[in-house]
Amino acid sequence: MLTIEDFQNSNDKKEFLDILKEKLNKKKLNAILSDVQYEKELLGLQAELVNLQKWVTKHKKRVCVIFEGRDAAGKGGSIRRMVEHLNPRSTRVVALSKPTDVERGQWYFRRYIKEMPNPGEIVFFDRSWYNRAVVEPVMGFCDEEQYNKFMVQVPGFEHMLYEDGVHIIKFWFSITKDEQLARFNSRLENPLKRWKFSPVDQEGQKRWDDYTHYKDQMFGNTHTTFSPWIIVKTNNKKEARLESLRYLLSKFNYDGKGELSTLLLPDPNIIQRYHRTVKHIDNYEE
Repeated sequence: MLTIEDFQNSNDKKEFLDILKEKLNKKKLNAILSDVQYEKELLGLQAELVNLQKWVTKHKKRVCVIFEGRDAAGKGGSIRRMVEHLNPRSTRVVALSKPTDVERGQWYFRRYIKEMPNPGEIVFFDRSWYNRAVVEPVMGFCDEEQYNKFMVQVPGFEHMLYEDGVHIIKFWFSITKDEQLARFNSRLENPLKRWKFSPVDQEGQKRWDDYTHYKDQMFGNTHTTFSPWIIVKTNNKKEARLESLRYLLSKFNYDGKGELSTLLLPDPNIIQRYHRTVKHIDNYEE
């Protein structure tokens, strides 16, 4: 057990580490050191992201980062770490609620077009137009005609954005069924996180195979050279946050790149470009 005297008697990090080694078992010590390393790496990558944002603003770039995945895959947590230190004047997080009656009568993409990044801006989508590719058909929120029309139109829609100079990065956060259930239970046990749990989440476990079917259809129809899907293995939340950040940073040659964090290339064991032969952890047990 650590005491106040242990902190007072430590003159530097090395002395405090020696005390930790003496008083804690190996498992607890490794967990603490892992958390310290994570926070150190995260801070460096966040500083790099600040530099990227300055470059985006200076050169009037438009960056759109999409976060998709099953419920509880860690999308929101990763977005929070990315925007934590960014200038809010040139950053937005978009998490649209269900469409209004008026919006349901409009072209499906219209309400998303209004949220596209302006020159010099980075926009993070916490779910996106891809609701219609997976969640809506699984839950019966759209009919077959609407779904088929979307699947035909989305590659052309994204190609127009690409040709107009919008940089689109599409993340799919992949999670196993057991891990999803564990995170749902954790939310229910924590009064500060219960608001995250909804009846739709509960259905996610029951309709796991339906989600898998529509997810695979989405990949097969919307993975393109100009707008590829990037799979992020997310059973380990902290790894997913770091590696998705690294991937985002690796896609741009901004001023001062690599000065604040030297490890900018993502781990290929965690970040993978979609391919039919790639085994996603939400399809296969680890």
